[in-house]
Amino acid sequence: MDMATTQRNPGTDLTPEWFDRIAVNTPAAERRASSLTARRSLKKEWQAAWLLNAVRCIDLTTLSGDDTPDRVARLCAKALQPIAPEQLAAMGVKSLTTGAVCVYPTMVEAARRALAGSAVPVASVATGFPAGLMPLDLRLAEIRYARDEGADEIDIVISRALVLCGDWSALYDELCAMREACGPALMKAILATGELKTLTNVARASHVAMQAGADFIKTSTGKEPVNATLPVSLVMLRAIRDYHDRTGFRVGFKPAGGLKTAKDALNWQVLMAEELGRDWLRPSLFRIGASSLLGDIERQISHYVTGRYAASSRLTMG
Repeated sequence: MDMATTQRNPGTDLTPEWFDRIAVNTPAAERRASSLTARRSLKKEWQAAWLLNAVRCIDLTTLSGDDTPDRVARLCAKALQPIAPEQLAAMGVKSLTTGAVCVYPTMVEAARRALAGSAVPVASVATGFPAGLMPLDLRLAEIRYARDEGADEIDIVISRALVLCGDWSALYDELCAMREACGPALMKAILATGELKTLTNVARASHVAMQAGADFIKTSTGKEPVNATLPVSLVMLRAIRDYHDRTGFRVGFKPAGGLKTAKDALNWQVLMAEELGRDWLRPSLFRIGASSLLGDIERQISHYVTGRYAASSRLTMG
């Protein structure tokens, strides 16, 4: 039995020799990412099936300053019924939910109430999201608060300055402390790749996060000027593959920010399948951080089932 299917990533000692000689060729990464998505065409029932898979991997997210318990409850209702029942029935699917609902720590309790009795997990951002520029003890306290409120998963942000300075030991120590604070909650480490300057930094930070015990590595907060891109994702997936080859443990991947269309959902799944294999295309190893993406997927599913695009008023309430 693959131990990674039954055990979380426990992390390793900090092992710089696994990553300190990495030097990513940016033009080559861009060409590879572009060619992968260009040569795979998904049509008709195949496209519809891949879009439904994308839905079950979405972390449906609200991270706005004006979030309220009612808004969170509405989002949770959408997570529990993201696609209209009659459309699922037409495709031979009995039920479907999103992968999780992601909120701020103070909204975790509201999400827990709204999702009570379901298997949809609650994810919470923490550690001074999105910048992470808070003292470490306060960041750890925020993790513990979210966990105690009932969060099943914690999306933490790393200290970008430690990456830019190459202080891998300090970054590893912070992430280990965060992993411990998460306890049984899964830790998704947000690298904020748009602020790490180079793909080489992205690759090295990915390795450090996994060595510190991250269950997922995530591209972005969604608040940076540049969020998830295919070349960045390619580099992170290669790091995940290398870590799995070395340790036998599978780490999940979450692109976030900038994925807005059904085509985006297909492109990222193609990249996952090509680089890591279809075993990674499930919610335990792949999530998409999104708020507006689901609307376009709903439109495409409606078109597949009925032959026409539904009016926005006919779609699941957002």
